[in-house]
Amino acid sequence: MKRFFKALYMTFGTFCVLPLPKHFWDEDCANLMMTCLPIVGILIGAIWWGAAELLIVSGISAMLAAAILTPVIFFAAGLIHLDGYMDTSDAILSRRPLEEKIRILKDPHIGSFAVVMTVALFLVQFAASYTIIENGNHLMLLVAVAVISRCFSAMASICLKPAAHSGYIKLYQQRAGSLQKVAVPFIAANAIAFAFCFAGIRGLAVTASVFIGYTAAMTYAYRDLKGVSGDIAGFSLIISELCGIFTLAAYR
Repeated sequence: MKRFFKALYMTFGTFCVLPLPKHFWDEDCANLMMTCLPIVGILIGAIWWGAAELLIVSGISAMLAAAILTPVIFFAAGLIHLDGYMDTSDAILSRRPLEEKIRILKDPHIGSFAVVMTVALFLVQFAASYTIIENGNHLMLLVAVAVISRCFSAMASICLKPAAHSGYIKLYQQRAGSLQKVAVPFIAANAIAFAFCFAGIRGLAVTASVFIGYTAAMTYAYRDLKGVSGDIAGFSLIISELCGIFTLAAYR
């Protein structure tokens, strides 16, 4: 149990903007971090949902509220997943040989493909945020979106073959037992059940879109880069959350 709480603390320090008194790293606990990732998603989703509710209550214009809400989910996660989204976009869209794609993926500089894909991401995210601010219905589903996307990311990191350039995925998979592979889907199932109880078919549609978005993004990136890495997991997570908020906005 002590290892679990140490891993949970490490996960919050790595995948959340929450300020912690101190940061530490214990490799003996790293294999439990992916089990803790959906728990971090509860806090990030709550921040996302709370921000949306506060912006509606504030009475400011829907357009201004959407402009504020759009980046909240990215900043709540400390921009780490957005960084993976940009790096992976650069690598995949370069259409270069695998070795060159890996070099681009590890390059700290921002390429034109990353810029274009990020602009497209923010445009759709803004439009979806504007719509849900105007409607104001079932905003608590944002919590389910954040949790489920991280459940898929955790399972991909635990179960899929690591990319040759990935160091952390191999670390997460060390001594990853069957209990962890059961715990994460259990959390996802509860999040889906919550979405259905709270919003009915709309809740199922939103969670299904998160699943479809993550699966499609991960399948494409995994095949293209011959494995999974932290950047690829972040890329897929960002797309899955975009699909979730888009469906929440589009579903009538």
